Amino acid sequence: MPSSVITSYNYEPETASLVIRYVSGLVYRYKEVPEKVFKEFKASGSKGRYLNFHIKGRFSYERVE
Repeated sequence: MPSSVITSYNYEPETASLVIRYVSGLVYRYKEVPEKVFKEFKASGSKGRYLNFHIKGRFSYERVE
């Protein structure tokens, strides 16, 4: 998963949360992300681009670390 923005990610199906660790070290949890959106994110060629167009601004989030 090479990305210039995202170091790692994890989906928590029990809470429909997508947890993303950025290259900066910050970690955010995006809430109520449908599994379909996560699967599209996972399959995308550019994680950062998908995140910007399909997740940010559409789902609430909280800073975890």
